[in-house]
Amino acid sequence: MTEAIAPGLLPEGLADRLPPKAEASARLVREVLDTVASYGYRRVMPALAEFEETLVARLQSARAEDLLRAVDPLSQRSLAIRPDMTAQIGRIAATRMAATPRPLRLCYGGPVMKLRADQLRPERERMQVGAEIIGTDSVAAAVEIVNVAIEALQRAGVSGITIDFTLPDLVTMLADGPMPLPQGDVEAVRDSLDAKDAGSLAALGEAARPYLALIEATGPFHPAMERLQAFNAGPAKGKLDNLIAALRAIAKPIGWDITLTLDPTERHGFEYQSWFGFSVFAEGFIGEIGRGGSYAVAGADGKAEPAMGFSLYPDPLIDAGFGTTAAQRAFLPIGHDGARAAALRVEGWVTIAALDEADDPLALGCGAILDGTELRRL
Repeated sequence: MTEAIAPGLLPEGLADRLPPKAEASARLVREVLDTVASYGYRRVMPALAEFEETLVARLQSARAEDLLRAVDPLSQRSLAIRPDMTAQIGRIAATRMAATPRPLRLCYGGPVMKLRADQLRPERERMQVGAEIIGTDSVAAAVEIVNVAIEALQRAGVSGITIDFTLPDLVTMLADGPMPLPQGDVEAVRDSLDAKDAGSLAALGEAARPYLALIEATGPFHPAMERLQAFNAGPAKGKLDNLIAALRAIAKPIGWDITLTLDPTERHGFEYQSWFGFSVFAEGFIGEIGRGGSYAVAGADGKAEPAMGFSLYPDPLIDAGFGTTAAQRAFLPIGHDGARAAALRVEGWVTIAALDEADDPLALGCGAILDGTELRRL
């Protein structure tokens, strides 16, 4: 016999958000989306679940076995709850908004769910907020996306922001050009560079050894860029001229209060990005709170469409108190002046109306009481 589930118990990795964190979550998401909307991004609200085969076809960074699935009793087809909203934005852009002029700017916010949690975050359900430009992955689009992400976080009260740039297809570009590798070694070189494992990289042989210099081109942005420039002038034979110019253009307008770093061979989590990617970190938080970059959207006709975007995962910020505000709460006794109460709400007060003569304003969290037409502090 199955043991009864205790009242209030939720599945592992799922949790309720209670006041004031639920309010803080809504406020922080709204702050980010309002910032993004001011740059011309229009909000879309994708469905929570889709047919599994449709979703899997567009998920480039998640495997089918990572999806939480169920059988739809109406269609008798397998459904999957979204683990990421970016794939859904690609579907909407390629189908229902295929005729909308490009570049198409869209934004979104909502919960996503994974079958399993990762090591840094035990939650299987988390909030995702982001923005995408469909139709271009140009340097100008990268400049806009990075700076919109920064401004959205700053307006939400986040400080100590670090942006870490990466070049996801760098090894492929070099292996196909000035630094050829045996076909079977390309993935091994990528993995060694991603892990910063100089020993395993050197053990791959003579063709892989020039790639060791890329491990040194990691760290604070300007020194790392100098090392990358030296690498470009040497083993890369100038192949990286355009990428280096693009990175400098993206970094140029970013404020002095933002820390910039470079990890040109970072691949974990950027498997589906193309020429450019970035991670977002904030002081006092373990792990990244967002990431973005360039990628391709599969069109309805099978042709790939370039895109650029970012996603933020604000749950750690909410847990740390971001988005929380101390609202002024006023108690309205039975028979209060309705017009005066309405005026208080316009002024920014939260009003708590008595439903019974025994209601206690202090127990209800009120710091003032409406006495006639006057507000009296408690």
